[in-house]
Amino acid sequence: MSARIGVVTFPGSLDDGDAARAVRIAGGEAVRLWHADPDLHGVDGVVLPGGFSYGDYLRCGAIARFAPVMRTLVDAARGGLPVLGICNGFQILCEAHLLPGALTRNQHLHFRNRDQVLRIESTRTAWTNAMHERQEVLIPVKNVDGRYVADRRTLDELEEQGRVVARYLGGNPNGSLRDIAAISNEAGNVVGIMPHPEHAVEALTGPSLDGLGLFTSVLKHLAGAPA
Repeated sequence: MSARIGVVTFPGSLDDGDAARAVRIAGGEAVRLWHADPDLHGVDGVVLPGGFSYGDYLRCGAIARFAPVMRTLVDAARGGLPVLGICNGFQILCEAHLLPGALTRNQHLHFRNRDQVLRIESTRTAWTNAMHERQEVLIPVKNVDGRYVADRRTLDELEEQGRVVARYLGGNPNGSLRDIAAISNEAGNVVGIMPHPEHAVEALTGPSLDGLGLFTSVLKHLAGAPA
């Protein structure tokens, strides 16, 4: 039986359909979850997709953090449920304190949309275990609030604990500190990534197939997890 990966839709989500498609291409079963429903419906993992949840009012992800589905998801994530936050989803994970730091306005104050080279720094997460350390991947980035920031102590801890999951190569598109593109929690089951792996899963529409590795990774992780 295929692993069931939930994809949450918030008001203003844009990439929920793409994330669900990526799950299916990877070989999983995509389960659509609604922001106002606290029930996770028995899914094995969850993707928080990109977009502009609740219109990005107050701060990106600040309102979505209080959605009924998040009350359940936060506890589940702390209990080990694999969770991937992409772009706006990364912002929501930081607002929910599942990941440290914050995503702020791009340093150059412009929306950035381009295909971006990343280097995978850690394969010790539920979402990168099928990839290779120092593997270079090409994945689209599209954001205006994508600059990852944190205090020096937090940044040092992320480095020392191997929780920087990916870095930007060939130019930093948003001014993220230490070129950070993705991070994880201590357990490695929660990952936030600013670029969009769900847009790099098909040769017809993406710049590569490199994003597929994140989705096959979680299926591999779940296949090896104890029942």
